[in-house]
Amino acid sequence: MNHLDPEELDVLSAFEQGKLTSVATKSELARFKAAARATAIKDKRVNIRLSSGDLSDLQVRALQEGVPYQTLIASIVHKYVTGRLAEKTETAAKPATGRSSKRLA
Repeated sequence: MNHLDPEELDVLSAFEQGKLTSVATKSELARFKAAARATAIKDKRVNIRLSSGDLSDLQVRALQEGVPYQTLIASIVHKYVTGRLAEKTETAAKPATGRSSKRLA
């Protein structure tokens, strides 16, 4: 809780005091729950080969995010296929790894 700004602390306080109520309808809640269930279903296993450097970088990033690295990989793939992970070109700085200047954001 140490990382909350004053506005976030106000919202948390209001929530804990029961001052906040949901504005979602029952049909909206049902739709959101169905979407969450569908997103969480992992019914296929995939094996891929990665360079040891990429895997190490993923594991470090996962530790920073506080998630297992497999979950991070699945999240990246999901964001990519749903169009929420876009390629962006870096023009200001060269990549430190010597890799392509195009990055996924």
